[in-house]
Amino acid sequence: MDSSSSPLTFAIVGCGSISPTHAKALRALPPADARLTHCCDINTTLAEAFAKQFDLKIASFEELLADPAIDVLTFCTPSGLHASLGARALAAGKHVVIEKPMEITAAACEPLIAAQRAAGCKLAIISQHRFDPSSQQVRGAIDRGELGSLVLAEARVPWHRSQEYYDSGDWRGTWALDGGGCLMNQGVHTVDLLLWLAGPVKTVYAQMRTAAHERIEVEDVVTATLTFANGAIGNLMATTSAYPGFPAYLGLHGTQGSAVIEGDELHLLAIKGRDTIHGKTATAHALQVATGGTKSATANASAIPATAPADGAWAWGDAHREQFADFIRAVRTDGTPLVDGVAGRAAVALINAVYESARTGRVIILAD
Repeated sequence: MDSSSSPLTFAIVGCGSISPTHAKALRALPPADARLTHCCDINTTLAEAFAKQFDLKIASFEELLADPAIDVLTFCTPSGLHASLGARALAAGKHVVIEKPMEITAAACEPLIAAQRAAGCKLAIISQHRFDPSSQQVRGAIDRGELGSLVLAEARVPWHRSQEYYDSGDWRGTWALDGGGCLMNQGVHTVDLLLWLAGPVKTVYAQMRTAAHERIEVEDVVTATLTFANGAIGNLMATTSAYPGFPAYLGLHGTQGSAVIEGDELHLLAIKGRDTIHGKTATAHALQVATGGTKSATANASAIPATAPADGAWAWGDAHREQFADFIRAVRTDGTPLVDGVAGRAAVALINAVYESARTGRVIILAD
């Protein structure tokens, strides 16, 4: 297929709680850009319900790999399956989109990157908050040097998940398939934004606990002190035990200005010599995710529009749509997706370092 002009044909692998957001985001794109035709899940009940909801054909994973009409597989499977499945798809000549996190360890990310480079296909990791207007505005200010030299970064994810959430799937809360708890599963988006906006982390010192949930192997509260390669220091906190759940927060403070993103909104942008921008504190969907998870935000979401709203009111799924659009541009122009495999691995590597520090009580130095 000539992907430079024809629509890319997508199939979704894994029909769990995040898959409807992928489906709605793809269907919101112009038909000339994307077609969603198939789904796949080892749970036939889930696959049948999902296929009925979105008028899709059901196929096995092997059938998807062998079908020359399918250009892209987007993976919504448990995290610990991403490398094995994604690498097979890349080797079969498919472009691949993977829901966060990329994998459960940085080492497990390597086969995906190697397979992508060998195949010459495109690989993207869902980290949709890079596409939020607030994130784009802050990144622009940083690129223009308007915050001066960064001195402090603060990242907080004070969310809540019920015991029922962890009990809803036997893979949840396991090291083998979830890869971690509140930081790997819930906090990875904020970790990615932190790295994208503040730059690489040099050292980590962390502590973690399983404080408020039963029948899970992983942490539900973690805190870390960070030093960045640019000389800044920072802190990172995540939990799923902060009832009733509060919006994620990212604060960046420099010698010439500060920026605060809270609940996906630009809460504050203060630059020396200019009027301070005061914005909202959180989107409705950010509050829903903080208190009830993706399922809550998806259940309360309306149809995703084809373009960003003129009034700037960002809704659940808009950022996913923009990330898929970025991925399609990369395929058509032979470019690099904004969140490629290298970026996806960086977020996982920082989280792995947090876990290693918490387990050993040592300061961990990250590789360059």
